[in-house]
Amino acid sequence: MNMLFVFKLVLVLLLLFILVNLARALFVMVKGEKSVPMSQYLGRRVLFSVLVVMLLLVALGTGIIAPNPRPY
Repeated sequence: MNMLFVFKLVLVLLLLFILVNLARALFVMVKGEKSVPMSQYLGRRVLFSVLVVMLLLVALGTGIIAPNPRPY
């Protein structure tokens, strides 16, 4: 497989996992369940968001992805 394709696949999966954790936190907030704290899901979301940013920075640094030189 192409390295760029694998990177994009991992990135999309991480973003979907972030959305799932956000939806779980919303469900806990609306239902008012006390078995699992809402901060657990929100903390995971923040952790994986930081992981996505770090992966993007590493990919830019290693040359896996290239920034657009002129965005306009």
